[in-house]
Order: sequence, then structure tokens, then C-alpha cells
Amino acid sequence: MALRSRMRTYVKRTRAAIASGDKEMATAAFREVQSVLDSSVSKGLIHANKAARQKSRMNAQIKAM
Repeated sequence: MALRSRMRTYVKRTRAAIASGDKEMATAAFREVQSVLDSSVSKGLIHANKAARQKSRMNAQIKAM
């Protein structure tokens, strides 16, 4: 349960940073969430395609800032 909670927390932090409009903070949060998502995939919490989709969408939102 703790791993899923950690993953969701980092995703929410990254989305909040993107919504705030601060590109530096969003980029730093994105670096952290990438490793959390990858570790969630390796532990079998989420499917690899879901992690890739989330990372791709967040990265696109950051680049659009």
C-alpha cells in the first residue's frame, strides 16, 4: 500500500507543479516522478504502458510551458 501511495503522491506533486506554471519546479518534480513510476512498474504496481503514457503526457505539458 505504501508504494502505491508514494507513486500517487509524486504524480500529484508533479501535476500541481505543472499547474502552478513554475517550469523549474515542474522539471524537478518530473525528474523525481520518473524514477518512482519506473520502480512502480518493476514492482508490478502498474503496467509499463501506463507509466510511459503518464511520463509522456507530463513531459509534453512541461515543454508546452
